[in-house]
Amino acid sequence: MNRTIRTIDDVLALMDRMFASEADRWTGNASTWWDGFYADRSKPVPFFVPGPDESLVSYLDRGLLKPGRALDLGCGPGRNAVHLASLGFEVDAVDLSPAAVTWGRERAGEAGAEVRFVCGDAFTSPEVAGPYDLVYDSGCLHHLPPHRRVSYRALLERVLAPGGHLALTCFAAGGMGSEKSDEELYRDGELHGGLAYTPGELRWLFSDYTEVELRPMVRQPPGGALFGAPFLLSALFRRTEGTG
Repeated sequence: MNRTIRTIDDVLALMDRMFASEADRWTGNASTWWDGFYADRSKPVPFFVPGPDESLVSYLDRGLLKPGRALDLGCGPGRNAVHLASLGFEVDAVDLSPAAVTWGRERAGEAGAEVRFVCGDAFTSPEVAGPYDLVYDSGCLHHLPPHRRVSYRALLERVLAPGGHLALTCFAAGGMGSEKSDEELYRDGELHGGLAYTPGELRWLFSDYTEVELRPMVRQPPGGALFGAPFLLSALFRRTEGTG
């Protein structure tokens, strides 16, 4: 069958296929790649540390976020999910990788934290169901191809409660990640390891949200209790009351 486009989902799936398979880190097919990435827990990967993001801790310490229902989007080994649960949040944590979810469950068990881990695609899994007071994303957005920002925003519209918060960290332009234009990424057929964003681009992408804070992450000392690296941007946005 040559005529395969009938819905928006068909268009998105076609655009997914425009990238080389090894660049696929966002669909269900990516679980094998991420399982390999998480196989050696001793690798010197900065975010393999057990501690939460310094930005998340800062938001909580200043009272910018209050306990409620939270979704940890692309949770990896669960360090932020465990921290939120330890402070009284009801946490759902989703990741494509069985290896990451297994590691996260182990960490939660060791900490005595109750986290509901979901292994699957957050954009399609029926187990990801709002409303959530907080959607936390530490490293998911920058691995999405441009057209999947549509899926990302649709997910937020579906699950984030009015007045709820989106908190994210992503590659910062000038620090890490590809700064090629969206058009160039499609010509290349790859994401070059992840996309860098400027503060202005994040503000534009979430221009219908209220910006609470947007800044580079603060570098944390090796072996410290928290994770922070200045090649990442941290952003906190609030969804407008009365929407959704």
